[in-house]
Amino acid sequence: MSQPQDKFDLWCVVELFGHSKIAGRCTEQNIAGTNMLRVDVPETESQPSFTRLLGSAAIYAINPVDEGTARHYAQKLSIKPIESWDISEFMKKHAQHQLAATASPEERNFSPELEDDYDDDNGGTF
Repeated sequence: MSQPQDKFDLWCVVELFGHSKIAGRCTEQNIAGTNMLRVDVPETESQPSFTRLLGSAAIYAINPVDEGTARHYAQKLSIKPIESWDISEFMKKHAQHQLAATASPEERNFSPELEDDYDDDNGGTF
């Protein structure tokens, strides 16, 4: 007869393929029929707490540590939660980069506040 396994619930530093690490409270969670490692990263001085779910194929090593060590690593590693992605902000930044890449030196230094200083002989501006 098999013995029941203890519930996995430990503070850990998790090493991921791609030479990155994440630290926090680790538990196992079933998502869509697949067991995943849930890492609850604690709040640090620079970011709020967040959760990351990892598939076993992404994990190189799980290092159980005490809570203080995990919190220290969370602060030191400064892993960021996924931020919402906004296509309009991306397009605005992309257009600015494209303009900067193709603009002449004069256009790059053009200031709208000084537009009146660039009147031509016909009363227009460039």
